[in-house]
Amino acid sequence: MASNLPVVRHYHELRAVVQRWRSSGKTVALVPTMGALHDGHISLVRLARKHAKRVVVSLFVNPTQFAPNEDFSAYPRDEQGDWQKLASARTDLLYAPPVDDMYPEDFSTRVEVIGLTSGLEGVSRPHHFAGVTTIVTKLFLQCLPDVALFGEKDYQQLQVIRQMVRDLNFPIKIVPGPTVRAPDGLALSSRNAYLNAAERNVAPHFHAVLQEVAKDLATGRPVHEAIFIGRDRLEGVGFRVDYLEVRDAETLIPVERPLSVPMRVLGAVFLGKVRLIDNVPVPMPGG
Repeated sequence: MASNLPVVRHYHELRAVVQRWRSSGKTVALVPTMGALHDGHISLVRLARKHAKRVVVSLFVNPTQFAPNEDFSAYPRDEQGDWQKLASARTDLLYAPPVDDMYPEDFSTRVEVIGLTSGLEGVSRPHHFAGVTTIVTKLFLQCLPDVALFGEKDYQQLQVIRQMVRDLNFPIKIVPGPTVRAPDGLALSSRNAYLNAAERNVAPHFHAVLQEVAKDLATGRPVHEAIFIGRDRLEGVGFRVDYLEVRDAETLIPVERPLSVPMRVLGAVFLGKVRLIDNVPVPMPGG
């Protein structure tokens, strides 16, 4: 029942609940979110249910992953609406800590992954991933889940978290969730709410162009040509391209020859003042 979804605000309360579950043999999944939930988040909750007996969703708009010129203060917040969606999805616990609990005045530690964070989003948002990996580390240690779920829409973030888990020997399985899209192909994102009507009509072209680039690469078109054509198509319909790149799907190292390794096309664009990110896999022969 929706009315039975409990909310805890402090990590010691979270640990107490998780400990009770574990004492009765229950496995635990964590779905970290910043709220403003949409069907993409809810798909992760449903996927989590397949991997564990109990599902915790964290809701925390993390200030350390926003640069001073970004939208932390304006980032959409709707805890009551989020609670209702999570309750309907049969979430077992909502963890919504206050900022002062997560970052007390004397907080002075940062967890950072080197290498994977240096390109793509790391160029445009140089402090972003250190904020992500620090807060995810805290959430992992506060919840101690068996499984944690992250969406493929934030593909670089997913790979960074996987690397961190390997490097620090977290006993946590990272499960990726497929990107959930609107019927016209636009990847669901909390920031889509910033798009006006005209921009919303243009936005689906982003995914369409990424797919075209991936198809060009699958036919053997040189990487630099496929990227050049893709950028031209994006700019032609009104996007300002931040980046459009082809990377090794695991290491995120730039790829020069098509079909040499499993590949991902990743892009970030501006539409008006709104920044959108997306990615698609490149079809491999026989795949």
